[in-house]
Amino acid sequence: MIGQSDILIFFITVIATALFTSVVRRELLAADIRDNPIVSEHRQKSGTPTMGGFGILIGVILVSLFLFGWYENSYLLVTALMMLVAGIFGMFDDLLGFKVKEYQKVVRNDGDEPVQIGLLSLQPGEEARVASPKAKEDYEKIVEQEHKLTLIDEIPIKSETTETEKIITQFVVACFLILPGILSTNISGIEIGVLMIPLAILAIIGSINSINLIDGMDGLAAGIIAIASIASALYTSVVTGSVASLPFVVIAGASVGFLVLNHYPAKIFMGDTGSYALGTGYMVAALLGNSLIFSIIALAVPIVSVIISLLHRAHIITLPVEPLHHTLNYHGMSEQKIILLYWGITLIVSIIALFLFGII
Repeated sequence: MIGQSDILIFFITVIATALFTSVVRRELLAADIRDNPIVSEHRQKSGTPTMGGFGILIGVILVSLFLFGWYENSYLLVTALMMLVAGIFGMFDDLLGFKVKEYQKVVRNDGDEPVQIGLLSLQPGEEARVASPKAKEDYEKIVEQEHKLTLIDEIPIKSETTETEKIITQFVVACFLILPGILSTNISGIEIGVLMIPLAILAIIGSINSINLIDGMDGLAAGIIAIASIASALYTSVVTGSVASLPFVVIAGASVGFLVLNHYPAKIFMGDTGSYALGTGYMVAALLGNSLIFSIIALAVPIVSVIISLLHRAHIITLPVEPLHHTLNYHGMSEQKIILLYWGITLIVSIIALFLFGII
């Protein structure tokens, strides 16, 4: 099980990450690097500094380098280096986001009847962004014919890489783990040989996208990763040993340390810099520590969220706002309740998994 030294390392990482995140936040404010959310319900968060993932990266890397002298833990060092590579790629995505691609209209239904615009049925008094091509087409028709919609704002929409470009980038990140040849070819006692290479690449790409998608509310992604990492640390400490659990302990500590400034209401956002780093680090730790199946189960909430979004994009289901947590917010559930719900489900799933795997 987790020993006293692991608990000490956890708290050292929490403190280090919180301090470095505070410094990063101050520098981001000075450089005027701030977020401009496009979700209508989150417009009040405009001006919050983003790219705070640098605080996570600095905390993880410095703690890992310090511990390497004591533990000579190659798993931890490889995990930290992979997080750095992923964080750099995420940083470029964040920087691209400061370029405005277009301005989307925000409208309010000032009529007495619901108005259909895009996939939304806008009730009297409700507001919505005119985002999809169909919504834009509907807006023009409504304005010309009925004058029921009032333009109340225009939101700058960030430029971003295409889905294909993101997958290619994430593939390149995953290949950095394959190159050293340090991956085990065994999963839960089953030898799979070279099949581990495509499996590892898919796992890392899936983890990055899961954390990137779930990172849409204050502390949501960091809290989920913290809970899943603690559970994975408990699992690996029993099944594989403390060498394998240490990367999870450090990732959990960095996530909690970031939450000091990222909890609701957030004073800083992690951006793609942070979500890429955490998504990569978590799955690299799972692959190196032979906890892949367990760690995927512990990350069920973000994974299910990705699946629901894919079903939406394939037109199998329809969400008024994507991803699911924004749909819940759109239908009236407060952000705090959604965050606690997602954290709670992650905790329950992790505890059940620990029980089923015979850890507790």
